[in-house]
Amino acid sequence: MKPHLTKALLPVGRVLLWILLVLSTGCATYSDRTQHMRDRVAAGKYEDGLDDLNRLLDVKRADELPSRWEPNDALMLLERASVLQAQGRHEESARNLQAADDHLEMLDIANDAVGAIGKYVYSDSATKYKATPTEKLAVNELNMMNYLAQGNTQAAQVEARRFSLMRTYLNDLDKEHAHGVAGSYLAGFLFEQLGEFDRALRYYDEALQNRDFVTLQEPIRQLAARSNFRGKALDVLIKNLPPEVEGANPAKEGTGEIITIVCVGRVPHKIPYRVPIGAVIGLYGTFITGDPKVLSRSVFKTVAFPKLVKPEDLFITGAVEIDGRVVHSELMSDLSKEIENEYEKLKPKIIGAALSRMIARAAGAEVVRHQGQQESNVLGEAIALAVEGLLVAADKPDTRSWTLLPGYMYVARERVAAGPHTVEIGLKGNAYETRKMDVQVPESGFAAVVVTTLR
Repeated sequence: MKPHLTKALLPVGRVLLWILLVLSTGCATYSDRTQHMRDRVAAGKYEDGLDDLNRLLDVKRADELPSRWEPNDALMLLERASVLQAQGRHEESARNLQAADDHLEMLDIANDAVGAIGKYVYSDSATKYKATPTEKLAVNELNMMNYLAQGNTQAAQVEARRFSLMRTYLNDLDKEHAHGVAGSYLAGFLFEQLGEFDRALRYYDEALQNRDFVTLQEPIRQLAARSNFRGKALDVLIKNLPPEVEGANPAKEGTGEIITIVCVGRVPHKIPYRVPIGAVIGLYGTFITGDPKVLSRSVFKTVAFPKLVKPEDLFITGAVEIDGRVVHSELMSDLSKEIENEYEKLKPKIIGAALSRMIARAAGAEVVRHQGQQESNVLGEAIALAVEGLLVAADKPDTRSWTLLPGYMYVARERVAAGPHTVEIGLKGNAYETRKMDVQVPESGFAAVVVTTLR
């Protein structure tokens, strides 16, 4: 090779070497690395799923925490907490959620600029995982369920306070969307049981602002007679209460209450996705940085970004019976919809960042094309295509998310005589399965039944 040609291609060689080193570090995304675990959990093989998660965390047991925290460890603990809750191991699930919450940061969807979102969305395991607002509140909601199932009202109160602080913060940032409906409902139930009627009604008012609840009609009827607190949503409900709720069983001596919470399905999760540039540049061009003119020469006209996909859930709803009697149950929270809403809000910024990265790739290819063309147009084009092709292959968007977060939460309540009772939950969807649990209801107290299925 001619000496001057060798000299011209030295910078090109350095670029190619750098790209090959990037590729050699591994390009598997979070969704790729956890696919085997999710498949096992979806098949009901929870212990096998725990083994996979423990291996990813580099620990041996489900009660063991990382000795040195890596960027994805808090997210892995959230996944593990979901599996443990599905097994009914509420104490261990609570410890995992608490540990994860202490190490979680939140993705500020309302205020992050395009550049910051773009940098994070393509960081994958290089940076500490940031939970979305829905995920952050769900940590407190699932933990309240864990503590209620254990009858640990003291820990549940702590979790309710943490939930309230986060919910207030999120409402100040984004007043257009509902935040933490399930958390408000559960906190209201907790303080109702503790006899703090004003606080209970405040939380119930929050829940009612976002969703009508038949299961709150009778409890609020009872509480309104003991508390002067009123809110806009409470006023509407109290005003429209029927003279008598069908099947109501007002609180009286010798009774307690059973609350049943059924968590089914899984929220949508992210996968790497590529689309032709023409399909998105017209819609999201205002969110890009750099000169899009450099794209005119590129044959690699695809944009890579994280796309939401819905899992194929076996169960999507749950029916409740107590001692053979059907109890009214209703949707308490639709986390799948909340995750989708967050994604749609971020999508323009995400794709804008993807387009910006594509422009950067094309600009880099132009540099080596120009250097190669000093000797040969064919050589310049070939090197430029090779560089851009390698960069495209290395471009992996961040697909991290809480993949085992339940998609739907249902609630049922029934006042019963104090003593032993049998609760049967029918899980429905593409299959049917029943879970039966015996509970002991204390007088003037409660028993909480939490059933979670990730199938």
